[in-house]
Amino acid sequence: MSLVYANALLIVLVLLELIIIHFKKKDNIPWREIIFNLNSGHILMWVLRGLEVSAFYLVTQYWSFNLLQDWPLVLIWIFTLITWDFCFYWLHRIHHKYRFLWAIHVVHHEGEHFSLSLGIRNSWYSSLSSFPFFVILAFIGVPVEVYLAASSIHYIIQFYNHNSLVKNSGFLEKILITPSHHLVHHGLNPEYIDRNFGGTFIIWDKLFGTFQPQLSSTPVVCGVKEYQENFEIVSANNLPFLKLFKPKQEKPGTDVPHYKVSNFLILSAGILLFAMLLVYVSIENSWTATQKIQLFSIIFLGTIANGGISENKFWGLALWLFCFLIFAPFFTFSQSISSPILISLFAVIILHSVILLFNIKRNRKKIIRTSSSPNNQ
Repeated sequence: MSLVYANALLIVLVLLELIIIHFKKKDNIPWREIIFNLNSGHILMWVLRGLEVSAFYLVTQYWSFNLLQDWPLVLIWIFTLITWDFCFYWLHRIHHKYRFLWAIHVVHHEGEHFSLSLGIRNSWYSSLSSFPFFVILAFIGVPVEVYLAASSIHYIIQFYNHNSLVKNSGFLEKILITPSHHLVHHGLNPEYIDRNFGGTFIIWDKLFGTFQPQLSSTPVVCGVKEYQENFEIVSANNLPFLKLFKPKQEKPGTDVPHYKVSNFLILSAGILLFAMLLVYVSIENSWTATQKIQLFSIIFLGTIANGGISENKFWGLALWLFCFLIFAPFFTFSQSISSPILISLFAVIILHSVILLFNIKRNRKKIIRTSSSPNNQ
């Protein structure tokens, strides 16, 4: 249940920051990007994270040199916290250097608005490509529970470092990677490209010559060059790989969308999916494998569908309606689901789907009138 509370707190912090940004800075919130950030790879990434941890455990059990077995626990913790961050620095730097690894990491950098939600945005495959850099800790003999705890601490710090509210962290700027340092890392300005790779400690960047403070004369512009906005989960996670093997193509023209959906419906769909994800995490060992797989499939397909709807694609709408008007009710009755929270979520999301259809129908009429207007001929 601790994972449920942690992820619930995470979403609360993301929304709280956005509210502050909206009312204090008077900035418009890019809701579709925010929802993509929250759902970009979360559920599948968790599955692959499980594979990463399982592989780490196997190495510690069968191939570890057990170099730390006589160390006091405190020293093991200190060693793990430092070496984990050292490994992260190099995995991060190498992911920027080689095109195949960049195709994984670029999903994170394509976010153009620096906020806590960007700290969640990651590729489906990030755990798989990270494991080779951390497996050395397993060979050395770091216990899997210490590895998990240390990595969680570092990831919490990295999540914090994506907030856009803290501009200066005082003396910590000289010791740690702070939000201002990490903002530089996300900059596409020439001065900021391939800088500040560290996760927690700034020493690695200073030691290996990649540190760059934020320049008052050069505001940071986040994102990547020649990025085409894309909220479709599947293509966003896989298109970078296809680009490795395809010649550069001209950007397609702007097509008139077949329908439009309000940002509120995209946002609410994303939050409902995230709530279902929390239910999935809370299941633990109380459900059968079949029930878990089916619920996983509903959430995963729903996440893909919401991305398609964000891009005004008909297949996104069709997949969404299939998931929650057919698949979810079938799952509930065929598996005799009795969870009041999940049933309530399904009921709300079915109502959401009906509202979605009416919203699309109304907006589609506007699009047809606009596209058929003499001024557009």
